[in-house]
Amino acid sequence: MKMKQNLSIPSKVRAEHLNREALVYVRQSTMAQVRFNQESTQRQYALRERALSLGWPEEQIRVIDGDLGISGSGRSKRPGFAQLVTSVSLGEVGAVLGLEISRLARSSADLMKLLELCGLFGTLVIDEDGIYDMSDFNDRLLIGLKGTMGEAELHFLHARMIGGKENAASRGELRFPLPVGYIYDTGGRTIMDPDEEVQHALSTLFWAFRTSGSAYGVVRYFAENNLSFPKRAYGGAWDGKVTWGTLTHSRVLGVIHNPAYAGAYVYGRYRDNKTIDADGHFEHHPVRLPDKEDWKVFLPDHHQAFISWEEFEENQKRLASNQTNMERCGPAREGAALLTGVLLCGRCGRRMTVRYTGTGGIRPLYECIGRWEHGNKATCSSVPAEALDQAVSERILAIMKPSELELSLKVMHSINDADRMSDKQWLLSIERAQYEADRAERQFMLADPENRLVVRSLESNWNQKLKELERAKQDYATYSSRKAWVPSEKEEQDILNLAQKIPEIWNAPTSTPKEKKRVIRILVDDITVLAEKRCPDFSIGIRFRSGKCEQLSLKKNLPYGDRRRHTDSTVSRIRELAATLDDSGIAARLNQDGLVTPEGKAFTYAGVRWIRYKYDISGPYERNRQGISVAEAAGLLGISADRVYYGISAGKIPARKQHRGWPWEVLIDDSNLESIKALYT
Repeated sequence: MKMKQNLSIPSKVRAEHLNREALVYVRQSTMAQVRFNQESTQRQYALRERALSLGWPEEQIRVIDGDLGISGSGRSKRPGFAQLVTSVSLGEVGAVLGLEISRLARSSADLMKLLELCGLFGTLVIDEDGIYDMSDFNDRLLIGLKGTMGEAELHFLHARMIGGKENAASRGELRFPLPVGYIYDTGGRTIMDPDEEVQHALSTLFWAFRTSGSAYGVVRYFAENNLSFPKRAYGGAWDGKVTWGTLTHSRVLGVIHNPAYAGAYVYGRYRDNKTIDADGHFEHHPVRLPDKEDWKVFLPDHHQAFISWEEFEENQKRLASNQTNMERCGPAREGAALLTGVLLCGRCGRRMTVRYTGTGGIRPLYECIGRWEHGNKATCSSVPAEALDQAVSERILAIMKPSELELSLKVMHSINDADRMSDKQWLLSIERAQYEADRAERQFMLADPENRLVVRSLESNWNQKLKELERAKQDYATYSSRKAWVPSEKEEQDILNLAQKIPEIWNAPTSTPKEKKRVIRILVDDITVLAEKRCPDFSIGIRFRSGKCEQLSLKKNLPYGDRRRHTDSTVSRIRELAATLDDSGIAARLNQDGLVTPEGKAFTYAGVRWIRYKYDISGPYERNRQGISVAEAAGLLGISADRVYYGISAGKIPARKQHRGWPWEVLIDDSNLESIKALYT
């Protein structure tokens, strides 16, 4: 029996819609809206009554509220929206109800996908303004416009919010959670945490990084001394409280990378890098921008700093160089090899790595792995660390000899003499500024206090002269900090006395490789190595921090196999002599010519015979051979090798030897083959 249409129900709602489910989609963008904007949530739940009034029975009305607190911009995964789309695509839904079209989705892509499915399966879309049939062009056009307006509204809201934040940040007034060690005072200004324990913990962290040169070194220092590190809680019952715990590697990196500790106010230091997952949803990955030119707001000297900006930038460079997977020199670490990180391959320009070989890894070897990364199964060059470390160490000790240090001190004194002239000029300038300030003060003091017109003018002039005096002193302090250090007479004598003991200290068992590496890196910028495989001679180029360059020619010990390998000239000589001489004659001729083996020994019959076998050089046996071998004869006659030997000894099989001890040559050919076979059949 056909259902009769109720005249109170709009004509767009037909029986085919009422026989299927009505889905009420409830969503709020944030959890704060769910907690504090409950009126909107209640209005969305009230759409259930709207579905009842349109004719849907109560058991066929389903509320989907799994997306409460999730934005509809398309950037978040919404399980409720996914459930809604799945139900529509299965043809189980007669109508989808939402407070307004923007409640369904703020993203045009998500909304259009849902509306297309609704049109395909005959599902109505209902909001507070009306009922829309997606199979009708006018309804589809209208709801598409409303969806576009919802997305535009989201854009305008976001633009206004970001614009306001950037405007406040440009003045340094945008407040955000401060890192541990800083708080806001009653006036909203950023100040250091008055807790001395917190301040000391941060100062200790920067000192440990300055000393160790790595973030892991800071973690190790705190762990070895059983020190805790503060952390400020945000949100919840512990909001604003400082808790103490174990210092981790990520916390150290977060502190060192944060420019707030250098007194800078920064906004826009991170960029949102979006990718799309397999389900078509956005995934957000914040990326830190290392260059301050890319930051939206950068206000130096905004508040009191734990370290200077120069030290902050130096820390960033040190952290970047510590990355072991980059083409940079990392910090000095443990290990017997002294030149790790400062060696460059002279063939491809890449940094050379160290590999510890031998039992227990006792023999370090420097090698370039550039060819491995480009598909060739060979290294560009490799050099034993012992020869290279010894040469560079001797050069470092030569630089630090007393004679070299005396010359450096003389150069330093000559620079100091030139600086004295500049110092005198600076002091005279400060003296003149001091005189001008004192003169302005005297004029102000002599003026009649009742004559306010004159007093105000003299006071303004006095303040201006005081500012000029302070500026001159600050400029001189900056100039003095950049001057080269000049030791006193006692310090010079201490330096020269220490230079006498440097070789003893360097070679002392208590001097660790890590300490030697630090000394080398202070003096040396990089070392270029040019070495060939299986060649004992190689050269290095040392580039010192001072800009001076030196080139050294060195020798390396070849691998044992290469050291025993005969030279190409020796092999060619043996190949030439083998045309007329046997192995004994070749050995005698080589010894007569003064040639020796790679081990420095004389050539022997067995040695020459091995060389001919190794390099496939034919000798007199191959040249004068007339018959076939015993094995070949056995195969030809169809008997065993033992029976061939017995036939030779019995005189049944003809054979000969060129020399005593040489192999038998069996003389079998077409003329006697059948007769010999007859003897063994």
